[in-house]
Amino acid sequence: MKRSALALSLALLAAPVCAQTLLTRHFSADPSPHFFQGKYYVYATDDQNNSGEKWDSTSWRLLVSSDLKKWEDKGPFLPATVFKWAAAGANAWAPEALEYKGKYYFFAPVNQTQIGLAVSDKPDGPFVDALGKPLVDKARDANAGAEPIDPAVFVDKDGRIYMYFGTRVPKVVELAQDLGGTVGPIRDVAVSGFPPKSKPYGEAPFLHRHKGQYYFSFSTGWPGQIVYATGSSPLGPFSYKGVLIDYLKISTNHHAILEQAGKTLLFYHDNVLPGGGSHKRSILMQEIRYDADGNMLRQ
Repeated sequence: MKRSALALSLALLAAPVCAQTLLTRHFSADPSPHFFQGKYYVYATDDQNNSGEKWDSTSWRLLVSSDLKKWEDKGPFLPATVFKWAAAGANAWAPEALEYKGKYYFFAPVNQTQIGLAVSDKPDGPFVDALGKPLVDKARDANAGAEPIDPAVFVDKDGRIYMYFGTRVPKVVELAQDLGGTVGPIRDVAVSGFPPKSKPYGEAPFLHRHKGQYYFSFSTGWPGQIVYATGSSPLGPFSYKGVLIDYLKISTNHHAILEQAGKTLLFYHDNVLPGGGSHKRSILMQEIRYDADGNMLRQ
C-alpha cells in the first residue's frame, strides 16, 4: 500500500542520519548548517510564513539540534526589518552564518538586490545590523550580477574570507578581516567541463575544502540539479565533476554541506510535506562520502 505524504514525512523525521532526515514539519528552505557551541544550527528561509504563491517571506527561520536527530524549530527568529536601509516589505531569501572572533555573523540577501550583514554575541541572536548599509549592493557595486543573492562564506586555511553569491553567473568577493566590507573587486567564478546538454550555473553557490581540494557546488537553475566541481584554489577555476542531487519536483534546488565529527552532511530542500510545493519547501539532511579519488558519493 502506498504511504501517504504525512506518513512519509513522519518516517523521515524518525530516520537515522545515514538516510534522509526531515528536520521540521514546518516549511523552510535554503539551509545554512553550522556547528556552534556544541550544537547544530540551520539558518533558513521561512517558507512557513510566505504567501504560498511567491518566495515572499520577510523573515528567517532557525532550527537547532544537539544530535542531528531531534530538531527544535525556533520559528522566525529574525525579520528583514533588522536592516533599516532595506526597502519596506523586503523579501528575506537564502541566508548564511559565520562564527568569527567570538561573534556570530548573519549574511542576508534582501529584496534580490542587496546582501546585509547582522551580528550577535550568540548563535540564536539577538542580531543587529553590523554595518548600517549593505555589504553588497547591485546599484552600487560593479559586477554584482543580476541578483546578488544566496551568499555562502568560506574561510580558507590562510585566514582569508571569501563570499560566493549570485544567479546565472557565480560571483566571489574577498571580505575584510574585520568583516567591515569587501576587499578588491567582485569576480566571476569560472567552471568548465560541463557534460553535453548539461545546464550551466544557475544559483546557490557553496564552497568547502576536503583533504586539500576545493569543492564548488551549486544549482544549475529552475529546476536544476545540484552539481559540483573541484579546483586547487578557492577562486577557481573549477572543473565539473558530477551530480550531487538530481532534479526534484520543485522549481528550485538549494543545498549546503557541513563537515563535522568525521561526517560530511548534505542539507537541501524538497517537497515532502502535505501542502508543500515550490513555494512551501522542507529541509532534509543526508550523509555523503568520498571515494578514493575524492569524488563525492551520496549514500
